Amino acid sequence: MSTPPVVACPTCAAPVEWSAQSPNRPFCSERCKLIDLGAWASEAHAIPGNELEDDVFSEEQPPRRH
Repeated sequence: MSTPPVVACPTCAAPVEWSAQSPNRPFCSERCKLIDLGAWASEAHAIPGNELEDDVFSEEQPPRRH
């Protein structure tokens, strides 16, 4: 039987065993998971988007005709 891989917690870099024994994986704890969630909610983390797609949602665009 092989040993499960160990990854670094994205919040604090603590080692986390990637197995069922680590229910918060890839985070080391519920606390680190909530810190990361808060960063996404406050937009400290963001996935880069396409500037052209962002323009579609801009108020500078003329209204659509139906």
